[in-house]
Amino acid sequence: MNIFGRSFSSRRAEGSAAPGAAGTGTAVLPDPAGHDPSMAALTGTWMVDPAHSRIGFSVRHAMVTTVRGAFAEYQSRLYFDGDDPSRSSAELVLATASVDTGVEQRDAHVVGRDFLDASRYPRMTFKSTAVELAGDDVYRMHGDLTIKDIARPVVLELTYIGFVTDAFGDERVGFDGTTTINRTDWGLTYNARLAQGGNMVSEKVRLQFDIAAIRTPSGR
Repeated sequence: MNIFGRSFSSRRAEGSAAPGAAGTGTAVLPDPAGHDPSMAALTGTWMVDPAHSRIGFSVRHAMVTTVRGAFAEYQSRLYFDGDDPSRSSAELVLATASVDTGVEQRDAHVVGRDFLDASRYPRMTFKSTAVELAGDDVYRMHGDLTIKDIARPVVLELTYIGFVTDAFGDERVGFDGTTTINRTDWGLTYNARLAQGGNMVSEKVRLQFDIAAIRTPSGR
């Protein structure tokens, strides 16, 4: 499996076959008419640039505020097929202990037994199962999200931001993605009641994927 680490050289060579090829298990969904043929130039394997990317989350706290955080350590595998987006694929492996919300005490609570239980479940993963073109520059990626060894299907809405060749000659592409989950579906059931009623922490969690990726040499 061709997994790219969060820390990498921007010109690291990869020799494995591109994911998303026949036999990967990613389902094929029909694309609507009007697919932009110029996207074919983006076909290939890409790696996430951690200096310009963020894989994070936000959740309502105490009914009136929003807590935001991100995962500082992760691995990723990305393949985009501009001719046939249904053959695109992605896989993320996140280190649960790497949560950063900006408050050390809160981070310890999130990675502790009440929530992610990072000592027992050091990784959470997302693996795509199907990709479809949903509209102009918008893709719908179906996949399985696994938290605490519980796998459930989710759907990411991905927006294509753009493509550029930077000053160092690296080809870069940007996507923004989001989905909202109910954390209790993955066994994250801890909560406390407020005196005025309602829960201290919302059951709904918004996951955010702000991705800037660099094409690998094998993806040309």
